[in-house]
Amino acid sequence: MLIKLTSRRSKAATLVPLALICAAWTASVAGIDTAATAARPAASNLPDGTTVPGQAIQAPASVPVPGSIAPSVPDGTADSVVASASTSGIPSVALSAYQRAAQIIDAADPTCNVPWELIAAIGRVESDHGQYGGNKLGSDGVSRPGIYGPELNGKSGTQLITDTDGGQLDKDPVYDRAVGPMQFLPSTWSSVKVDADGDGKRNPQDINDASLASGVYLCSGTDDLGTRAGQQAAVFRYNHSHPYVDLVLRIMDAYSQGDYSAIPSGTYGGTVFTPSYSTAVKDRRPLKASTTHTTTTTGGTSTTTTGGGSSTGTGGSTTTPTPPATPANPLSGVTSSLTTTVTTIIKPVTDTLASLTQALGFCNTQFATIPDPLHLLDAAKAACAAKVEGLTTAQATKEFPTSLLGILQWLGLAK
Repeated sequence: MLIKLTSRRSKAATLVPLALICAAWTASVAGIDTAATAARPAASNLPDGTTVPGQAIQAPASVPVPGSIAPSVPDGTADSVVASASTSGIPSVALSAYQRAAQIIDAADPTCNVPWELIAAIGRVESDHGQYGGNKLGSDGVSRPGIYGPELNGKSGTQLITDTDGGQLDKDPVYDRAVGPMQFLPSTWSSVKVDADGDGKRNPQDINDASLASGVYLCSGTDDLGTRAGQQAAVFRYNHSHPYVDLVLRIMDAYSQGDYSAIPSGTYGGTVFTPSYSTAVKDRRPLKASTTHTTTTTGGTSTTTTGGGSSTGTGGSTTTPTPPATPANPLSGVTSSLTTTVTTIIKPVTDTLASLTQALGFCNTQFATIPDPLHLLDAAKAACAAKVEGLTTAQATKEFPTSLLGILQWLGLAK
């Protein structure tokens, strides 16, 4: 299917194939700001029929939280959060949501160039990828029991924002609260809400919907998010805090430094690159080695060798100094660490879908790309998981059909 797109900086038309991921979502433009929509041709549609606003949304998506740079990053912890940031610490459901959001946005608007790592960095600081406050991120991408920010009543350093949604999203009919993994204010969510996974809902607690909505927000307007200036401007609109912008971009850079596999949802792992580790690599210093001590006594003379030198005690005789030992390889400690790191990183790539949880996560990700207007695949998830469990991701992907009918036949649910 070909969709006619219009550049954000010119009137030139471009043809971009949106493939299978676009066909299943229903056509609806509810929730997009009228003035912003008018500035962008209706042909630049997202999969559910909504559009990326042509004018930059200035209302913040989230607001600063007292005592924190962002909800899951208390004051004073920014450096440690950046030091431990690697994509191997992102639950697989969240990682898929971030990557799919960037792919869809960049297909609908090729001039935006938003990197998925930027969306992921916002997900990290706002909710630790949907897991903040005791929440569990399900295989369907929904955070349960739900992520709700503090009541914005103007007290204790909070901003004063009275209710805008009748408590429908934030369960507070008096004041607003930021909601979901990307911590959208209800009023801003109404301008960017989108159904990213084809379940017929626009749910801010669903990391699939919330991630694509973040992409819609960041890509509104004319900024090129492939540039540092564009990233800074877009993130500052998202949250009007310079420390917030600095932290998000640092985490984005950390995520961009390597190609790691995601871990199963609800688990943690991966290599942590600490500042001391980075310094050892930079200076090519070995990790601190132990020192050996050898004492030899000859004719009343005590000779002690430490490391590569020797010292001689009294006793009336002379001992020839021991030649210095060959210096340790200055990269030995670093090489050992790198070997461990590479093993840790590569292993998930070659592992099989060893559990039903992993298999179900794979099936959910694949189902999200298949047009399914009648939601026929909802009842097929367990059968799919049983089908691919024990296969490698590559094997499962190769076997997976590319059409709704093909999947149902593959699972024995249709003739």
